[in-house]
Amino acid sequence: MKISEYKKHFKTELSGLYTDSETAFLSSVFVEKVTGFNSFYQRRFSDQELLFDDEKKLSEVLSELKTGKPYQYILGETEFYGMSFFVNEHVLIPRPETEELLEFAIKKISHSALSIDKLRVLDIGTGSGIIPLMLKKHFPTAEVFSIDYSEKALEVAKKNADFHQLKINFIHADYLNFEMKEHFDVIISNPPYIGIDEQDEIEDSVKSFEPTMALFSPTSDALIFYRKIAEDARQHLSNNGMLFLEINQKLGPETLELYNNVFTETELIKDLSGNDRFIFGIK
Repeated sequence: MKISEYKKHFKTELSGLYTDSETAFLSSVFVEKVTGFNSFYQRRFSDQELLFDDEKKLSEVLSELKTGKPYQYILGETEFYGMSFFVNEHVLIPRPETEELLEFAIKKISHSALSIDKLRVLDIGTGSGIIPLMLKKHFPTAEVFSIDYSEKALEVAKKNADFHQLKINFIHADYLNFEMKEHFDVIISNPPYIGIDEQDEIEDSVKSFEPTMALFSPTSDALIFYRKIAEDARQHLSNNGMLFLEINQKLGPETLELYNNVFTETELIKDLSGNDRFIFGIK
């Protein structure tokens, strides 16, 4: 099969799942992943015959995509904030909203009263490690700690840290039962915040393939992580310390209320889509 023939077949087979522009992008990405031919080569030599083994691998890719499996898991990697990160079914695929959270956090920390050279950062629920790694990249002298309950997720996070040659102090712990003893200047988190009653609203492709532990609150209380974070911030966040949280858009005011008596300044912030998505606080 020629490259051009595979791409036409790819488009036909996935027409019900993806738009034409999406299939064009994905077919190019996977042909490059399997063959090593970049997009320019693919256009210039579209009549190039695929090797039998490559054609077999690309056929397997197509079969996986037809199940609804996110293409990032099939690739084993994703782009986030201009960097490449390893991902698999044990970690969430990073969302654009988390890029917004990081961009906001980096800007606020850079212009804060905190001592950047001695910054101590705690990330709660690290997943693939994108949040602590991006902060460490922007603040290289910071001491960054990151907690996750999933050992499999921490394996991915450590792999990403090694790949980018960034030092993170990873902690394997159940945060809800974790007794914090140290003090930090920044606490940042994108914890599980989808309530049990919202499960039917989540796309099947998300529920079927992404880790439910990272998506859904473990109890009927969708704010359980935020309550623990508020209490830990009260006792273990330094003066002028900063808090950055990604939240459930349906529970903005209720989540903000948890922090009003802990911080001298709090703010509920909307994402680019106009949804209540982030909480920022200064102690």
